[in-house]
Amino acid sequence: MATEEEILARMKPGCICRGIKLYRIIEAIEQGATSFEQIAKETGIGGGSCGSKRCGQKVAALFKKKTAITPEGA
Repeated sequence: MATEEEILARMKPGCICRGIKLYRIIEAIEQGATSFEQIAKETGIGGGSCGSKRCGQKVAALFKKKTAITPEGA
């Protein structure tokens, strides 16, 4: 059964500009992505009108929470 956090991640935006859900970013990190560029390549985030300002902050926070490392390029 999915946790409440997992359910919310499927509903929350990860990249508002591109319409990518938060869980896609989380999956990329869990599958070994170690930089913003890797996550962007895998998920499609970062190419929107804000220039990665919003999703870049989310990626940095998720890296800190999930892996205790700082992503390169965020």
